[in-house]
Amino acid sequence: MKNSEAILVTPKKFEIQECPVPEPKDNEILMKVEYVGMCGSDIHGFEFGPFIPPKDPNQKIGLGHEVAGEVVKVGAKVTKFKVGDKVLIEPSVPDGKSDYCRSGHYNICPSVDMLATQPHYKGALCEYMTHPEEWTYHIPEGMTTMEGALVEPAAVGMHAAMLGGATVGKSIVILGAGAIGLMVLQACLSLGATDITVVDVMQKRLDLALKFGAKRVINGKEEDTVAVLRSPELYGDHGVELVFEAAGSPFTVNQAVRMVARGGKIIMVGTQSKPVEIDFLKINREVTIQTAFRYCNNFPQTIEAVATGKINVKDMVTDIYDYKDVQKAFTEAIDPVKKADMVKGVVKVAE
Repeated sequence: MKNSEAILVTPKKFEIQECPVPEPKDNEILMKVEYVGMCGSDIHGFEFGPFIPPKDPNQKIGLGHEVAGEVVKVGAKVTKFKVGDKVLIEPSVPDGKSDYCRSGHYNICPSVDMLATQPHYKGALCEYMTHPEEWTYHIPEGMTTMEGALVEPAAVGMHAAMLGGATVGKSIVILGAGAIGLMVLQACLSLGATDITVVDVMQKRLDLALKFGAKRVINGKEEDTVAVLRSPELYGDHGVELVFEAAGSPFTVNQAVRMVARGGKIIMVGTQSKPVEIDFLKINREVTIQTAFRYCNNFPQTIEAVATGKINVKDMVTDIYDYKDVQKAFTEAIDPVKKADMVKGVVKVAE
C-alpha cells in the first residue's frame, strides 16, 4: 500500500506528496479515503492560507475535513468496525477533559483536534488516514460514500437549525443559499418547519432551494429583501421570528438585524472574518444573536436524515474532481466566473 497527501505548499498551490501509510493505534481505524467535500473554509485556506497560521513555518498544511471511505485495518481495541466497512468520520476530536466537554459542549473544547486546522493541520485530502473509533460512524445501507462525506456539512446545518429552535409554525429566513445555507434549509424542514424563505443573489442556488422545499425565494440582486419581507403581504411590522445568516457577509448581518421580529432570534452560521457593525437600537426588544460553531451530538440524527431522504446532499454536488486534479478543483473554486456555478464540489480520491 502506498499513500500520498495533498499539501498546500503556498497559498493557491497544492502538491501531492508521498507519505507513509499510518498505523492505526489501538482505538483507531485505518480508512481508505474515497470522497472529500470541498468546504468553504478549505477554499479560503487554499486561497489565503489557514485562518489561524501555524507557529512553525515548516508545518505541513493539509486541507479537507468532509470525508468518507472504507475501513482497511483496525486497531487492537476497536470493536465497532471491521475491514470492509464503509464509514464517515466526525473530524473534530475533543480532549474529553475540559469543562466544555463535561458539560456536553465538546464542539467548543479549547483543545479540540480538528482536521485541516491547528494544531496538526492534518487534512483528509490523502489516500489513507487514521481516525478514532469513537468519532467514526457506519454509513447506512443505501447511502453512498459521497453522501457520507457530506454528512459533515449537513450536521452544521442541523446544529444551527436546532440551536434556532426551528419548528412547525415558525417564520424563518435563510440569508445565503450556498452549501451551508441549503443544509440549514433542509435541516429546518426535517424538524417540521415549513414557512421558510431563502435569499441569495445567484438564481441557480435559489432554484435548488425551491427544489429542496423552500416556501419562497428572494433574489437579493433584483429585490430589496428587507422591504419584501417587511411588506404587509408577508411579515409586516412584526418581522421574522428566526433568521439564519449563512452568507458570511456584513451586509447580510445588517439585513438580519432589520428583518428580525421583536423577541426573535438571529443564528450566525456564516463566518465573519472581520468586525461587523450592528445597530443594537434596532434589536433592543429582546432579540437573541446566537453564534453556531460546527456541531455537537448531531451526527447520528444527520446520518438518519440523509439516509431517509429528509436531507438531499447528492443533488447539491455540482462538481466532482479526481484526486490528481485537486489543484484544478480548488483553482476553479476561487475563479470569479467558475465559482458562480459551483454549489458543492467534491474530490473523488478512490472508489
